[in-house]
Amino acid sequence: MSAASPTIPVDTLVPVEIHPDVALVARAKEGDTAAFEQLVRQYDRQVFRVAQHITQNREDAEDITQDAFLKAYEKLDQFQGNSKFSTWLVRIAVNESLMRLRKRKTSKTVSMDENVQTDEGSIPRDFADWSPNPEQQFGTSELGDILRKTIQGLPPGFRTVFTLRDIENLSTEETAEALGLSVPAVKSRLLRARLQLRERLSRYFRQTKTEGPKP
Repeated sequence: MSAASPTIPVDTLVPVEIHPDVALVARAKEGDTAAFEQLVRQYDRQVFRVAQHITQNREDAEDITQDAFLKAYEKLDQFQGNSKFSTWLVRIAVNESLMRLRKRKTSKTVSMDENVQTDEGSIPRDFADWSPNPEQQFGTSELGDILRKTIQGLPPGFRTVFTLRDIENLSTEETAEALGLSVPAVKSRLLRARLQLRERLSRYFRQTKTEGPKP
């Protein structure tokens, strides 16, 4: 008969590893601006990409990136470390981006991302509306360019989920937290985004196969 397993003393347990970002945030909260600048260098490209995917405008994305980091610095005390700092930061960037889109809607211009209202309800604006000269553009585009524009054509709600989940590689839970959505809602939007992308890409390649390569 084997002896009972000895009880492990509390002081021999493996300590919880602190994420480097949490340490940087702690230093930044104490006034270490160099620590916050390091966080900016680590995540400025990610924040920019998220903002550009949502707004589809480079200048807006640059402004949003600056605003997001400024707001993050001002609200550092609100970061409790319950999630990744990057997830918390992306959520700020998403909110800033959506605010920018709402401001656009107050103007009389029509966004190419805005759905078309029909008698049968709201539908995504057609792919052909993304460019004033789509045939010429399609004829010279490579697959990466086609995919990028197809993503741009998704409704903002689907595009944002697809960007965070499939491009930025956030987990489903992190995406839900960043967007203030439930996990099932994220999964549903992601599925619909992928289906729309597949349908639109299939439509494009069918058209290319039928028409043949451009001269």
